[in-house]
Amino acid sequence: MSEDKFLGDKYKAMYERYYDAKIAQKREIAAEDVYSHLCDVLGSREFDSVLDVGAGEGSLLARMQTEKFGARLYACEISASGLEAIRSRRLTRLVDAQLFDGYHIPYPDKHFELATCTHVLEHVEHERLLLAEMKRVAKQVAVEVPLENRFHLERNLERNIDAMDPNGHINFYSPVTFLNLLRTSGLRPIRWKVLTSSIRYEQYLYGRRKGLVKNFVRRKALAVFPRLAPLLFTYVMTVSCDSGA
Repeated sequence: MSEDKFLGDKYKAMYERYYDAKIAQKREIAAEDVYSHLCDVLGSREFDSVLDVGAGEGSLLARMQTEKFGARLYACEISASGLEAIRSRRLTRLVDAQLFDGYHIPYPDKHFELATCTHVLEHVEHERLLLAEMKRVAKQVAVEVPLENRFHLERNLERNIDAMDPNGHINFYSPVTFLNLLRTSGLRPIRWKVLTSSIRYEQYLYGRRKGLVKNFVRRKALAVFPRLAPLLFTYVMTVSCDSGA
């Protein structure tokens, strides 16, 4: 397969129109969740240079700036509409934002103290290629994915892949398979957590009452049956990794 075919044409077309104002509020709420999860696994360490890979329309970068996380922020994004949205935010800590092909990150080796990649890998055709690039350009890597490899996955698998909309995922992870992916990509997981989305996010998706109930059930199940719960309900998994020398 030639390098220019790593990202299929239909995926390219989908991401070109992936970002618009209609779901801006959802992304801002999600960014609050993601930022909190990253802090859970990264601790209180301060980072001078932070690259957000697959930065979307910049909602996580904006949250990082608000929280003074990362003295110098960088972004690479596959979608021209996403890149335009990032730049339009005029973030004062943002040093550079570049369009990339989804696999080749346009920065030198170990250029960053930290590279983040959240809710991206489930959309990526060749995850290890991207993870290897993150390992190359950053000393530490933090990633987050949804855990969707559940008992009833087979029933929904074709529908999710064929949908090819912003919620259509092509990769499905459990805690074990995701840690295996990271390790076989040359990364060394240091700390990880299985987490629920916030009540606010669930209420945005499902409404006030239903969102509250869903969040309560997910949290209770995870607390009581931490190994079984991800096989029954959707969670997220956030992992901090050392990229080695």
